[in-house]
Parts: sequence; C-alpha cells; structure tokens
Amino acid sequence: MKASRRAKRMQVHHKRSKQRNAALNMVSLMDIFTILVFFLLVNATSTEVLPSPKNITLPEAAAEKLPALTLVIAVDERVIRLQGRPIVTVKDALKGDKNSIRPLFDALRVASTTVKGVADKKGVTIMGDQEIPYQLLKKIMLTCAGAEYTNISFAVNQKAAET
Repeated sequence: MKASRRAKRMQVHHKRSKQRNAALNMVSLMDIFTILVFFLLVNATSTEVLPSPKNITLPEAAAEKLPALTLVIAVDERVIRLQGRPIVTVKDALKGDKNSIRPLFDALRVASTTVKGVADKKGVTIMGDQEIPYQLLKKIMLTCAGAEYTNISFAVNQKAAET
C-alpha cells in the first residue's frame, strides 16, 4: 500500500525529531543554583553573636541557649558600658556602701524609654570580663533588678562539647 503525501510528511517529521537530542538551558539552571546558594548562605547561620570588645575576656561555659536581643552591659577592668556607651568607671562603681550603681541605674531607666524593641523585653545581658570582682557583679545585678530589668543573662564563650 502506498502512503499518502501527508503520511510521508509525518514520517519525515518524526524522523527529524528523533534525531534531535534534548537540551537543557544551562544559563537559567546556573541562575537558579546561584540564587539557591546565596539563600542558603544567608539563612544558614542561626546563631546570634554578641559584639565582644577586645579588652574583655569572657568566661567559658557549656551554654546551649542562644542569646536573646537585649541591652548589653559590657564590663572590663576600667569602665562599665551600656550598649557600647561608657557609663561609669569600675573604681567609682565600687565606691560607697550602696548596693546599686546610680549612673547605671539612670542609664537603664533612660534606655527603657529610648531603645525600643530591645528594652521592651526588660532583659539585659552582662558581658563581663572573667577577672571582675564578684562584689561589682553583684552591684550590677542589683542595679538592673532595681531598674526593673529582671531577665539577666551572662555572655560566655561556648565551650566545646566533651565526649
């Protein structure tokens, strides 16, 4: 039986399409992978890192909880800072018999009205050098509690897990 012109044309068309290999557009594929890599790089880090001044050596602990976004009180051997701003010297803070540090108390009160989002939680993170005296640390904690910052955390370097 003889094939019609249309049938011959269809056979030729099918032969042509079988000879052609499937091709991928690599440009758009590379764009997608590039976007995916950037997305993963940006969202892969789930840890929050507190800015640590060079002159503060943090103690080590097996901390499992991530730090929350709170006010940061940095204490080194010379100065007490709130959010990086110097408040009072350590020598002046240790003077006197009071259990609180008045300049720090006033700065915490001002921070509760000016620093929104961070101060609303009424939390504070004390980033103290490991060599500061306990008496100073106790005064700072009592001052924070007096200023109604009752959620007090300590910044530490995370110690490697022991096996």
